[in-house]
Amino acid sequence: MSTWTLLGLQDSSSPLMEQLIFFHDHALMILVMITMLVGYLMFMLFFNKFINRYLLHGQTIEIIWTILPAII
Repeated sequence: MSTWTLLGLQDSSSPLMEQLIFFHDHALMILVMITMLVGYLMFMLFFNKFINRYLLHGQTIEIIWTILPAII
């Protein structure tokens, strides 16, 4: 039975819904791992004492990291 404080899906009553819940949990696990990895990389980038002076004004790298997610 669903309640207001339920963070996941309801209990399954069919095998198809059970597989859908497994897929949801698996996809959520992958998204959490990607989010944690990106957060860690951003944290390390902000608190890094070594700064590349050419990276801060590089237009080429900005084009690459803008276009690359669209390709992927």
